[in-house]
Amino acid sequence: MFSTGQLIFAALFFIAFVAIMIFSYRKDAQLHQKFYKGSYKILIGFLLFILMLFIIKITMKR
Repeated sequence: MFSTGQLIFAALFFIAFVAIMIFSYRKDAQLHQKFYKGSYKILIGFLLFILMLFIIKITMKR
């Protein structure tokens, strides 16, 4: 399905992308702790909202 060159490119691209993302995150980690202190609460609220939508969908099917 994919040629050897395409698979090698995909693997190298993935490794480079992950390395750059880790480097960028470590560089900005202190800023994230300073400016995004309560962001986990928003994530929990979003996940609860999605869960509520699934529960409504399941109950409305019956």
